[in-house]
Amino acid sequence: CSSLAGIMLLEVFLVLGTVIIYFLLTKKKEETLHFKDGWWGKGQKPVTEENTTIWPFKVETTEEELSDLFRRLDQARFTEPLENSCFHYGTNSVYLKKVVSYWKNQFNWKKQVEVLNKYPQFKTKIQGIDIHFVHVKPPRLPEGRSAKPLLMVHGWPGSFYEFYKIIPLLTDPASHGLSDEHIFEVICPSIPGYGFSEAPHKKDFNSVSAASVFYELMLRLGFNEFYTQGGDWGWLICTNLAQIAPNHVKGLHLNLASVTNVGFTHLLSILLGRYLPGLFGFQDEDVRRMFPFLQKGLYRILLESGYAHIQATKPDTVGCGLNDSPVGLAAYILEKFSTWTDLEFRDLEDGGLERKFNLDDLLTNIMIYWVSGCIVSSMRFYKENLQNGVGTQKHERIAVQVPTGIASFPNEVMHTPQAWAQKKYTNIVSFNFMPRGGHFAALEEPELLAEDILQFVGKVEKEQLWRKK
Repeated sequence: CSSLAGIMLLEVFLVLGTVIIYFLLTKKKEETLHFKDGWWGKGQKPVTEENTTIWPFKVETTEEELSDLFRRLDQARFTEPLENSCFHYGTNSVYLKKVVSYWKNQFNWKKQVEVLNKYPQFKTKIQGIDIHFVHVKPPRLPEGRSAKPLLMVHGWPGSFYEFYKIIPLLTDPASHGLSDEHIFEVICPSIPGYGFSEAPHKKDFNSVSAASVFYELMLRLGFNEFYTQGGDWGWLICTNLAQIAPNHVKGLHLNLASVTNVGFTHLLSILLGRYLPGLFGFQDEDVRRMFPFLQKGLYRILLESGYAHIQATKPDTVGCGLNDSPVGLAAYILEKFSTWTDLEFRDLEDGGLERKFNLDDLLTNIMIYWVSGCIVSSMRFYKENLQNGVGTQKHERIAVQVPTGIASFPNEVMHTPQAWAQKKYTNIVSFNFMPRGGHFAALEEPELLAEDILQFVGKVEKEQLWRKK
């Protein structure tokens, strides 16, 4: 009898042990994301080794390009807007005419090309396609100090140019009244299919593919440990990079942190969080930004996500028109720089575009899309990331253990409270409500974003948090 009890006990222990080992092993498996070793060039992958040369790149423009642009601008057809519609129906054509007039008569693309070329740019072939990146080293380093590599990734409909105002604040903080305790060497690549990075020639190039390419880029540049920063698609690419290489990413800084895996507690907090904020870990500012949820959450997303549905399903159809018409392209892109900067700008006939930006900066970003002809390939990134549905990807289920800093800007289209972000990013060391600013933080509020990056890296370095992962 006692031997039977012993056998049963042994069986129980074996089962328990198996269950524990299973959970430990599956948990281990889920902790990192597999590096995606794709090949995105034309045709068959060659048998020869890839050329890893890095060569200098400069933005260039031709008279033919400019005369073709001006011809198209001259022949633009405008539709009269509805009375008092402001930006509620999209870009208002009364204002668009003013933009086109400025584009033709005052905007100096050749001068802006010089601005683009003031920072060193390069290209290198990775996984079959040419990757463009800006690489800026500090102009001066105090004795015995080294620069910290920082990968900064843009999104749609932005470009590497979004970072031009923040780069000097990070590479030379002391000259701009910021603490120089940490000085950065900044690398800003163009996402493949955006700007001057070659577009993938094959389907399925998603955020994990981009993260894998950028990881390879950083290793090729000789950076074994580095920081990453991103908003918009940059948020997801940098998040995936932290999942692929947690031992190489010292810290992840985001100015957008969306959570795609929504659980029961999320839903409960949407229903009750306004009345019992403490129960769900909400702060007063979370409540102010999120509620009433129907209006500030659901309706806002429905109102502002039509473009994403098109781009996640049939990007090439609408893309054909945008790639053929500079005025159409401008209307499509400018609307995002209006609404995503401040939703209330929809109530203004000029979309409030020149309140936070100047036309030279806005048109330079548009021209990067125009001269590279990349609008269609940039839009395809939505289909590659969303075609299987939200919440279906492996990376959406994996937690991020890398030290994370989040700068939460008040006019971001959707607010993610720290209590939600914490479920995905398990090591948040800095979460700050920013005093002002929207979606395009690096271009709109470079000082605020730079200060937040500096204090975040300060915390990580001081406590050597990346060593404690």
